[in-house]
Amino acid sequence: MSSPRRDDLLGELFRNPLDPGYAAAAARRGDAPPPKSGRWLTAAAMLAVGFLLAVAYHQAVAAAPGTTKARADLVADVRARQRTADDLQRRAADLRTQVDQARDDAVGDADSAARLKALAAGTGTGKVTGDGAAVRVVDAPPQVDPVTGRAAAENLGLVTDRDLQDIANGLWQAGAEAVAVNGQRLTATSTIRAAGGVILVDFRPVTSPYEVTAIGPPGLADTFGSSGTAKRFKRYIEEYRMQFSVKKRTNLALAAAAEPPLRYARTPSPTPSGGPTR
Repeated sequence: MSSPRRDDLLGELFRNPLDPGYAAAAARRGDAPPPKSGRWLTAAAMLAVGFLLAVAYHQAVAAAPGTTKARADLVADVRARQRTADDLQRRAADLRTQVDQARDDAVGDADSAARLKALAAGTGTGKVTGDGAAVRVVDAPPQVDPVTGRAAAENLGLVTDRDLQDIANGLWQAGAEAVAVNGQRLTATSTIRAAGGVILVDFRPVTSPYEVTAIGPPGLADTFGSSGTAKRFKRYIEEYRMQFSVKKRTNLALAAAAEPPLRYARTPSPTPSGGPTR
């Protein structure tokens, strides 16, 4: 018995693409038209969804200008208040200089005046100048998806408040006598914290690039550069593409920190004999 020709098989395949059983089942389903109620329900549901989408789009478009304007007004207000705060800070620094000069004149004794200046410099409430080091650390750029081109939602190379704390502590350990973060002088009561994604130094926001400057002995930059903290940040350069550098600096000038609030201890008033103590 001769085998069928190849062109006959291909022709049969194209003439009858479905198995006879599948073809019969499809024919039976086609003979039974769908109920009219189902068609009406589907049409009504699609109409309702389309109406809701149209209303939502209209509201979003209508509210966009107001939202943008409110955000712009808020940003402008924040910037204006920041400028006002900076002006007040400069005025306070000028007044503090005048107070220091008047204090030195009132003291009269050169040794006593020098001792007061040294105490003010050590506590961070006096302006200091000298040589030292500058540590610069910058947020890594966000990772970009090579397929979609969109930035990743999480950036592991962002500088955190803990990072700035470690750098400041490392500089103190290396022998720094005065430290400032983006111009904000650190004292014994200073705080470096994060709130709402923003790093605050003594409740004043600082942003990338961050520069931690320090005044200290001649080998301050080399000592810190070989410390464990610096080595860890150098690894971050390769792992997260964070920028980090340590440089020697001369003639640094670190402004004085804000005057800390003074608290006084008071002797409690004596209570009557035999009376309750509250």
